[in-house]
Amino acid sequence: MASLNEEQTMLRDAARGWVADKAPVTALRRLRDTGGWKTGYDPAAWKDMAEMGWTGVIVPEAFGGSEFGYRSLGLVLEETGRTLAASPLHATAAAASALLLGGSQAQKETWLTRIAAGEITAALAVDEGPHHHPASVALKAEQTATGYSLTGTKRFVPDAAGADLIVVAARLSGAPGDTAGIRLFLVEKGAAGLAATPLHAIDNRAHADLAFAATPAELLGETGAGWDVLTATLDRAAALLAAEMLGTAHQAFEIIVDYLKTRTQFGQLIGSFQALQHRAAKLFTELELTRSCVDAALDALDAGSKDAPALVSLAKAKANDTLHLASIEMVQMHGGIGMTDAHDAGLYMKRARVAEALYGSSSYHRDRYAKLGGY
Repeated sequence: MASLNEEQTMLRDAARGWVADKAPVTALRRLRDTGGWKTGYDPAAWKDMAEMGWTGVIVPEAFGGSEFGYRSLGLVLEETGRTLAASPLHATAAAASALLLGGSQAQKETWLTRIAAGEITAALAVDEGPHHHPASVALKAEQTATGYSLTGTKRFVPDAAGADLIVVAARLSGAPGDTAGIRLFLVEKGAAGLAATPLHAIDNRAHADLAFAATPAELLGETGAGWDVLTATLDRAAALLAAEMLGTAHQAFEIIVDYLKTRTQFGQLIGSFQALQHRAAKLFTELELTRSCVDAALDALDAGSKDAPALVSLAKAKANDTLHLASIEMVQMHGGIGMTDAHDAGLYMKRARVAEALYGSSSYHRDRYAKLGGY
């Protein structure tokens, strides 16, 4: 696991300063209370992110990006995770990954340059049921005289309501469970037959259900990117989300420790109670283990390691468990105030539950990890 270079350190520090100043938790509350959850982000904040180069971190220099890699983007997302900053940065990076891995030269030139410049947002639409199961794609793709059309639905797609471009997994042949018939398609905002229904989710992010009715679509790649590109794209989406979750969990831990140092009960600081010290120490060790897993996964993706899929599943499963624990401890150790909307604990718990389900639960990734290991 490589240490950070100078550029990565500067990127992380800049992200930490910007998030604390421009995207504190109060910004999420404001987004929630003003109906901003329908679009999911503040356009001014997105403009700032683009100007700082975050939208082009994984994009090659040939298309206007910096090509700093997934470890670098993970550093940014970890900082946004600390304050629950709502933005389409993760979703756009997931879609950009599909273009990078399977797009044609023309598609890359058309879309990656606009993504790197922050001109558009994008989303990745895969799941159709309540659980992450990419092989179960049933949305139908048909070849037409002018290209392809899609018919079916996608459920709970992150940041899809206002996305300018959607990368959609659809089925050209076979039945759900058959990976050979799956292909990826590009659908532009406003395409005929496309309907997006914003969902008022508990984490106040811009999730949406998508309905396709003979919607025109462009096949990703000159010969059609399929299952291998989809799984590699999902690996990148899961690893980046794990990095964001690590930031959320770490901030929850820091808020807990600050409270233990200042809250008095029975005439003494509650941080002096051994039972609470043990719980905080347990959470700290889990955070350190999670960081090792997340860093290893992101480094493996940047290096093109054959172990990357297994390391990604390890990282996502561990991030799920750690953030789950951190969010529970944040509520419980704050006592009564932790149960109210006046405190941020509830916001962290709600985001935790949604993030745990996105791109695979702990059980999904443990099962995948075992299968990749030959069990």
